[in-house]
Amino acid sequence: MGLFIVIGVAAAGLFSKGAPAAALGAPRFVDETAAAGVDHIYSGGFEFAVGGGVAVVDCNGDGKPELYLAGGSASAALYRNDSPVGGTLRFTRLRDPATDLTHVNGAYPIDIDGDGLTDLVLLRNGENVLLRGLGGCRFARANEMWGFDGGTAPTTAFSATWEAGATLPTLAFGNYVNPASNDPHHLCFDNVLHRPALTGSTYGPPIPLTPAWCALSMLFSDWNRSGRMDLRVSNDQHYYLPTEGEEQLWRVPPGQPPSLYTSDDGWVTVQVQGMGIASYDLTGDGYPEVFLTSQADNRLQTLTAGPSRPTYRDIGQRRGANAAQPFTGGDTRPSTAWHDEFADVNNDGFADLFIAKGNVTDQSDYAQKDPSDLLLGQPDGTFREAADVAGIISFDRGRGAALADFNLDGMLDLVQVNYGAPVRLWRNAGTGDASHPRAMGNWLALSVAQSGPNASAIGAWVEVRVGDQIMRRELTVGGGHAGGQLGWIHFGLGNAAGADVRVAWPGGEIGPWLHLPANEFSVVKRGVAEARRWSPAGS
Repeated sequence: MGLFIVIGVAAAGLFSKGAPAAALGAPRFVDETAAAGVDHIYSGGFEFAVGGGVAVVDCNGDGKPELYLAGGSASAALYRNDSPVGGTLRFTRLRDPATDLTHVNGAYPIDIDGDGLTDLVLLRNGENVLLRGLGGCRFARANEMWGFDGGTAPTTAFSATWEAGATLPTLAFGNYVNPASNDPHHLCFDNVLHRPALTGSTYGPPIPLTPAWCALSMLFSDWNRSGRMDLRVSNDQHYYLPTEGEEQLWRVPPGQPPSLYTSDDGWVTVQVQGMGIASYDLTGDGYPEVFLTSQADNRLQTLTAGPSRPTYRDIGQRRGANAAQPFTGGDTRPSTAWHDEFADVNNDGFADLFIAKGNVTDQSDYAQKDPSDLLLGQPDGTFREAADVAGIISFDRGRGAALADFNLDGMLDLVQVNYGAPVRLWRNAGTGDASHPRAMGNWLALSVAQSGPNASAIGAWVEVRVGDQIMRRELTVGGGHAGGQLGWIHFGLGNAAGADVRVAWPGGEIGPWLHLPANEFSVVKRGVAEARRWSPAGS
């Protein structure tokens, strides 16, 4: 790989003229599953129906993201990314007893020990497993090394944060139905929090987060920019009494017991069959909006009166983001939505929203033909459907997914895990086709790093300024549905030739504005007043 220096300039706006003014159309996605060599099915009985995640992780340091795919009752699978830069997607299955585990519902990448090698957290029906990255896409079980109790419950949600002064991250696990319980007040296994022990090098015993109501997604987020990450939990309404259950926001003060926000704090009860959480600052006010997937009743929430109270209201219908029913296929019954993710697939500078959809099994009250949505962001803050034009229509039962640049051409590709059907992989060809891809819009890809233990700077906010517009993304581990990614952070720039970038680091330090040219990969490190330009080998 090549490595160059981009100097940070103190003057404002050297490259940032030409803010995005108009939304672009949908890119063309090309199904390259077969050509890519990805042959994998997430399967199993009803006990696996709510899993099916994918972790997107660069496990060999070449800048190209690999795939770790949950398998349910079958084996999970790690696929190395061998795609040529800008070319057809290609992956190679890497078989290893450490990664080829069964009963895996999902997985999340995270650098637990701050050594610069990404680790994996596996969510399973049974013992959860921490895999320590060894480099070269090799992993080793680390439960015993890190004193981690993986439990025995079926686990379907995960998030992580670094509390002040800790050398290991705090890990939150969301658990699902306890088949042995007949107690209507407690049908689910307790969710748990794993904090580092006093020694700092291992974990203490798990801390129950009760009440717990069958969590399907979790996200640590600094929702009010206070400097503290609180834990949002999305719960399955099917398994709690309407007088008791709800979506949750846990206050997690460093070193103190967690406690729930209540109506006295401004928290408003929301009851959905919560399956996924995505967050992004859509309004430009500096605070993240939150999208919650469910059955029929997806929610797009925003703070009503700033950061003083966690009082959210729904703006999904006004923004055209509810996606409550299939938009094509002829089935008018309510949708079932799972993974959700904000990203800019057409590089126009406006955040888009992908929503993976599919019936749980054969629920007759919900749509069987339920294609995933690709909602393109518009200048006025609304969204419009484009999955059909983009060419990603499928009636498989979607679960986990990810938008990532697998061939490093500056356009986000798509992988979707399906329940009982093959994983699908689409390459983004822009305005071109499979033979002649053509880029649309300019872009910027960033890697943000600091000295360990929190080497990936989880909890930081990345700001990208183009003209008068500032795009903000919080760096988190968790959310989505049963999987996530760690690696390049992608921003579309529209027609701008570059952008001003700065990072609000964990702990409150705000870095300088750096002026970066468009259509390049750049590494921003804390305490370094220059960004490094990165280029893949062979480019």
